[in-house]
Amino acid sequence: MFNKRNTSLFFILLLIFVGFGDSFLPKPLSTASLRTRTAVNNFMIGLFPKWRPKTKPYERTEKALESVENGEKNK
Repeated sequence: MFNKRNTSLFFILLLIFVGFGDSFLPKPLSTASLRTRTAVNNFMIGLFPKWRPKTKPYERTEKALESVENGEKNK
C-alpha cells in the first residue's frame, strides 16, 4: 500500500495542492488550499523568532567616541 511510488505520488500531489491549488481547483478546494498554504507559511515563520539584541548594537562604540571627544583615556 505505501510503497515508494505511491508515497512519491502523494507527496507531489500534496505540493501541487498547497502550492497552486487555489488557482485552478473549484471553490471549496481552492479555499482549503489557500488556508493550508497560509497555515504552513505561518508555522514556518514561527519557527524562527525575531532576533532582538539585548543592548544597543553601537552602544560600546558610542561610549568610546564620547570618551575620545572628552579627552579621556580608553579603559
